[in-house]
Amino acid sequence: MAVKHFLSLLDWGAAGIFQTLDRADELARLWKAQSMPQALRNKRVALWFFGDGFRNRIAFELGAKEMGASIAYIPGELGVHEPIEDIAGYLENWFALMVLRVKRHQDLLEVAARSRIPVINARTDRSHPCEILGDLLYMRRRRGDLAGLKVVFVGEPSNLCMSWLEAAAVLPIRVMQACPPGYEVAEAVLRDLQRNAAGELRVTHDLDDALVDADVIYTDCWPHAVTPEERAQIRAAFLPYQIGERHLRVLGEEGAFLPCPPVTRGEEVSAEAMMSPRCQNHAAKDNLLHVQNAIMEAVVAG
Repeated sequence: MAVKHFLSLLDWGAAGIFQTLDRADELARLWKAQSMPQALRNKRVALWFFGDGFRNRIAFELGAKEMGASIAYIPGELGVHEPIEDIAGYLENWFALMVLRVKRHQDLLEVAARSRIPVINARTDRSHPCEILGDLLYMRRRRGDLAGLKVVFVGEPSNLCMSWLEAAAVLPIRVMQACPPGYEVAEAVLRDLQRNAAGELRVTHDLDDALVDADVIYTDCWPHAVTPEERAQIRAAFLPYQIGERHLRVLGEEGAFLPCPPVTRGEEVSAEAMMSPRCQNHAAKDNLLHVQNAIMEAVVAG
């Protein structure tokens, strides 16, 4: 039987995603009741995390331990000190599951292709599926369902943007990337995702037009700049797309502003927008733990 990995929202499709969200709802209830199922009892989970992000890492550790697992953090950076083709062969001797947060998506795929134990994508340069599943769970709770959900992603084609677009490829939701000219998702990639998509995927440079009827306004940090000249160019391009309090007025009662952390006030968002009651990023991120628990439970069950 093939190993069940979680590498992309495209892999599991609508049925798998809805099943995961349903189970995450149940696990959230059991978490609050302190009655978590011991689906990972006597299993060992490897966490290999590149970078300084802490939310996914802590949520995976807490969730796995509450479901009975023991945890080990793998030091170093994937593929730097050991050939990638050897990694899975060593770790599968001792672990039942690997959770990887890596620089290059291709490295994740290579490990998964060689692994006889499940691999979960905790983030790559190409996608961030756990993060988006958590936000989808939060919005389903607010609205009752996801059908017709309109998400406006404001920013460059980052891993978050790509996972939102992949969500629209498999779910009946609408996702629009709003960005300055020159920062659009590649046309070939967009066309490929639009082919047979269950939802709607679009790119626009008109922020105000994109926000009409929006249910979710989602931001990501500005592109990384190395030199002062690059920083000035990026600021000039992206400042007109900064989400301020006035933009949040388009959101209905069930809508939400979800700026993805880390948030830089004065860049992708204004300080006033972050203080708005429509800003729900703290509440939304609570769901990250529950969807990650559902994913771990599903891949171990096979």
